[in-house]
Amino acid sequence: MLDFVQNNIFFTLLIINYVIAIGTAFFIILNNRNPVTTVSYILSLIVLPFVGLLIYFFFGQEYRKDKMFKRRKVFNNEKVKQWEKKLLLGEQELDKYEDKFLDNQVNIVKLLQHNQKKPLTFGNDVKILINGEKKFESLFKDLEKAKDHIHLEYYILNSDNIGLQLIDILCKKAQEGIYVRVIYDYVGSDLSGKQVKRMQSCGIEIFPFMPVWFPNLTRKLNYRDHRKIVIIDGTLGYVGGVNVSDDYVNPCEKGYWRDTHLRIEGNAIKSLQSHFLLNWNFVSKQEIKIIDPFFPQMDNCGEVAVQIAASGPDSSWPHIMEAIFTAINSAKESIYITTPYFIPNEQILTSLKTASRRGVKVRILVPKEGDSWAAKYATNSYVLDILESGIQVYHYCKGMVHAKTMVVDGEFTTVGTSNMDYRSFEINFEVNALVYNKEISQQLIRIFKNDVEHCDKVSLEQWKERDFSEKLKESFCRLWAPLL
Repeated sequence: MLDFVQNNIFFTLLIINYVIAIGTAFFIILNNRNPVTTVSYILSLIVLPFVGLLIYFFFGQEYRKDKMFKRRKVFNNEKVKQWEKKLLLGEQELDKYEDKFLDNQVNIVKLLQHNQKKPLTFGNDVKILINGEKKFESLFKDLEKAKDHIHLEYYILNSDNIGLQLIDILCKKAQEGIYVRVIYDYVGSDLSGKQVKRMQSCGIEIFPFMPVWFPNLTRKLNYRDHRKIVIIDGTLGYVGGVNVSDDYVNPCEKGYWRDTHLRIEGNAIKSLQSHFLLNWNFVSKQEIKIIDPFFPQMDNCGEVAVQIAASGPDSSWPHIMEAIFTAINSAKESIYITTPYFIPNEQILTSLKTASRRGVKVRILVPKEGDSWAAKYATNSYVLDILESGIQVYHYCKGMVHAKTMVVDGEFTTVGTSNMDYRSFEINFEVNALVYNKEISQQLIRIFKNDVEHCDKVSLEQWKERDFSEKLKESFCRLWAPLL
C-alpha cells in the first residue's frame, strides 16, 4: 500500500482532494445559502481540484464572518444612534411627504426606516461631481477649511500622486490641531508603510480594515470595506465611486475613467458619520467618545431630501439591494442605470425585466471592456435576456465607466459605492446616498444621455450573431458570478 502511494503520489492526492471536497460540498449544502452561490462553490470543488478547495477556503467560509461580528459590539452603541431615532418620521408625517413629493418613493423611505432605522433627512445641499479630477479639486478645498475633525474611509487609498496630495493636506491639518481619523481597506489599498508612519507621526489616527496575509493574492477576499466616505466637521461629506488613486484622475495611464461622486452638506452627513464611527470602533478596537462636534446642530443648507443606505455582511438584510429593488418596482416611467459590473441577483434581474415589460423605459449603461475580463463576460451573459425584455443596453466606449448610479422616474436617485452585483449586495460593506429630488435626478439623466453619446447601443439582432467563443466565455464566467 505504501509503495502504491509513493508511486502514485498525484493520484493519491487527487483522491484525498475529492474526499475532502465531497465532505465540504455536503457542508455547503447544509448551510442553506443562496442556491446560485452554493452551486458555484460546488462546481469549483468538482471542476478545479485543489484550487477549488483554496477558493472555498478564501471566499466561502463563514467562520471569518462569525468571528468578525462577535467583535463588532459597536452596533450596541446607542450613543451613536440616538440622534437618528429623533429624526425618524412617523407614519402620518410620511403620508404627508408622500402627497407632497415622495409619491411611490415613500416605500423606500419606510423600508430603510423600519429595517435600518435610517431617517430621511432634510435641509441638504447636494452637488454632483463628475470624475476624479472634479471630486479632488472640491475635496481638497473643503479639507483645507476643516475646523474640528476630518474622517475618511476608503476602499482604495494609494500613496501615488493624488494620494500623496491628500496625505499632505491631512498631515497639515493634523498639525494644526484638527482631529484626523482614517480607515483604509487593507486589500484594496496600496498605502506604503512609510506614509502610514508619516501620518501617525503627524498625529493622524489611521487603521486598516481587516488585514490579511497576502493582499496582492486575495484581491477579492470577502467582507471588504468598499466604501468611499469623507466627513468634515460633521456637516459636510462626500460619497460615491471615486477612490484615492491616480487611476481615477484623468488623464490616467489606464485611459479615460468615468465616475460620479456626490458632495453633500446638511443633516444627511450625520448618517454618514454614524457609519464611520461604528466602523472606527471596529477597526481601532476601541470605543470612541461621542462628542457634540460629531453631530452638530445646523441650519438648512439646501432643499434636498437625502437618506443614507448602508449594507454589509453584518446586517440581517441587504439594505441597498432592497432599496434598489423597491425603487425599480415603484417605477412608472423610466429607469436609468450606470454600473461598471452588471451581475444582478435574480430579484433585481426579474424586477428590471418585469418593469420593462409593463412599459417602463429601462436603460442600462456598462463599460464595453471594463477593468476585469471575468466581470465583463459575466455582465455580457445577461445582455441577451434583458434585450429580449425590451431593455436598452449601451456599451461605453470612451474608457472605463465606474459610476454607480440609478435614476427612477426623474425623481429618485441613488449614487454611491454599490455595484449592481452579488459582491456589493451581499458581501462587501457599501454605502449609497438616496436622493429624493427632481433637479438632482434630471441632472443625472442629462449626464446619462451625455455618456450615451460615447456608447455603442447593443442591437438584439447583432448580439444574437456574436461568436460562439464569446457565448462560451460568458456562460463560463456566469457560473462564477457570485465569486467575482
